[in-house]
Amino acid sequence: MIHPIKITSTLADETRFSIYEYMLQHKKHFTVQNIAEEFKIHSNVARLHLTKLAEIGAISSEYLKTGKGGRPGRVYKIKQDGISLSFPRRDPSLLLNWSLDLIAELGDVALEKAKQLSYEDGKQFIHELLIERKHRLPLPFDEKVKLLTNSAQLIGYIPEVTENEGVKTLIFSIYNCPFHDQITRHGEIVCTLHESYLRGQVEMLFETEVFSQFESMLNSCDFCNYKIAIQK
Repeated sequence: MIHPIKITSTLADETRFSIYEYMLQHKKHFTVQNIAEEFKIHSNVARLHLTKLAEIGAISSEYLKTGKGGRPGRVYKIKQDGISLSFPRRDPSLLLNWSLDLIAELGDVALEKAKQLSYEDGKQFIHELLIERKHRLPLPFDEKVKLLTNSAQLIGYIPEVTENEGVKTLIFSIYNCPFHDQITRHGEIVCTLHESYLRGQVEMLFETEVFSQFESMLNSCDFCNYKIAIQK
């Protein structure tokens, strides 16, 4: 087990954390040179950052053939499992698995109650964030999006705003599902509850006209994407 201090100190470097976020959003292999060019840093510095991220288990490294002959080159890729911080050591995934097993056993009534709870939890999270930032509703649109972005950074989704004919739309792209380990056994339940939580966060701040998922990791997509149309 990697000590939490090593993980936090590794990610405390702003450039290194930016590299990790960038790799999280682009699920593919990267070479040292790819990262050096993207972040405009020397290749030796890029190699150091990638090595540090690999040491804490945030990314993996392997050798791949380039198809151009010669020796295989080292490449790096984000790890689906993500990083877990727990001190002292805890394993909340066991409790989560038991809860999902119970919902599956009890059926639709339990699922509807769980959706209600996750929705309210999403609203409560934004409420607490408003208090922490000393904000009060109503807020300007950009401030609301900033709040959602701040809440999203640690749980794997990133909101983007588009505007067409005066209608503002939020696109939420979930690059690294925080419940990845549970998707295999209880994928439909996990996605339903995750969507309810996200809906609670959004509807705490906005009135929505459309809230729909158009890509899902359950259907072998690289990401989960939600489209949310905001009322004027």
